[in-house]
Amino acid sequence: MAKPENPVLMGTVGAPQGLRGEVRVRTFTDEPMALGAYHRLFTENGRDLEILEIRPLKAMAVIRFLGVNDREAAEALRGQDLYVDRASLPDGDLDEDEFFYADLEGLEVVDGEGRVYGAVCGIHDFGGGDLLEIQPDGRRTLFIPFSETAVLEIDLEGGRLFVDPLAAGLVDDDRDA
Repeated sequence: MAKPENPVLMGTVGAPQGLRGEVRVRTFTDEPMALGAYHRLFTENGRDLEILEIRPLKAMAVIRFLGVNDREAAEALRGQDLYVDRASLPDGDLDEDEFFYADLEGLEVVDGEGRVYGAVCGIHDFGGGDLLEIQPDGRRTLFIPFSETAVLEIDLEGGRLFVDPLAAGLVDDDRDA
């Protein structure tokens, strides 16, 4: 199978689990076991990984891939991001207020007065909650919290993400001066 044309990040390989080639995978799905429904995952360089076995372990999945038969081969996968093609995601199963994080990339970030702060270029979780990475025109990227207080509305059809600039940390509170 060919490398996905429109890849969506589904998980990241962590440490090997045991000696038979299993790896721990931090998934970006609601349920870690949902990753098994895709059967094939791809690395960034296009390596095709077929899932042979999957089982839960705490808040992650333990996966055994075809051709990864020992701890050394499993260790070689450590740190690899795992992707599926966007076309294989179940759009029909989403509720009206649900979306995939991949759908947020490219949305213009604006406030209620129409000021544009840039566009979403990534979504990250460094351990303290989700952050949106924003790319302003010609400047370094910045991060804002992906919370209900900072992000007021997501308009996928209009290509905009509305924020409260104060709650998002995009402006200073003048009362502190």
